Amino acid sequence: MTTREGWPEPATKAIGSASAVSPYDQFNLGDHVGDDPHAVAERRTILVNSLSGHAVWFNQVHGNRVVRLSSLGTSVAIDGVAGGSLPVSADGSFTTEPGIVCTVMVADCLPVLLAAPEGKGVAALHAGWRGLLGAGHGMGGIGILETGVQALCEATHCTPSQLQAWLGPCIGPQAFEVGDDVRQACGKSSLSRFSPVPGAVGKWWADLPGLAIDRLQALGVCQVTGGQWCTVSDPGRFFSFRRDGVTGRQAACIRLR
Repeated sequence: MTTREGWPEPATKAIGSASAVSPYDQFNLGDHVGDDPHAVAERRTILVNSLSGHAVWFNQVHGNRVVRLSSLGTSVAIDGVAGGSLPVSADGSFTTEPGIVCTVMVADCLPVLLAAPEGKGVAALHAGWRGLLGAGHGMGGIGILETGVQALCEATHCTPSQLQAWLGPCIGPQAFEVGDDVRQACGKSSLSRFSPVPGAVGKWWADLPGLAIDRLQALGVCQVTGGQWCTVSDPGRFFSFRRDGVTGRQAACIRLR
């Protein structure tokens, strides 16, 4: 997981910090937020090279599409097809091959990384509340966790109970204010994940990591860690759209060795 300070390696942090200016400082990886595209491309290259792999950067649309990444010579195929130059719209990816980096960008939404047993496969998922609940157009209540878990399990011939899930930094439960529509969309089983905002009728604090844990457990995924970092309350480490409006993006990455 990157932060706005960069990637943990000192050389990476130095290069990334020197090439960025506010409000994208220091290691913005989003190429759609108004930052210098050449600087963003440089940082992405630094990150992927440090992971010794190949990565695909998607146009994330708060949906539930998950694509399969596989080797195609010196590049990566998406669902068996060469990626080409146009960005592909998807909110998750998985692979069963080493050397391919599954990556999602976030700045308040929840990154979820999945690992199948015995190094059989990994996945990276982008879960905002709409994608998490399957509340987008045509999703019918089937969210990104449902499609992601199913895709990885089918590809690796394992069960959800065998998966490990890691929840990254996202907007925290004392910063994510939502209305009654979001609370009702979650259903009765997750009402405990909401607390009333004092003095604001019909407004609630929502626990996004808690909601993700509920969805994962309902799918049979019980090995879940992380989720304790709040992007909004830690401006020194994380970009936050809810806090700053115009800002950068950090990335969560996972790959097989």
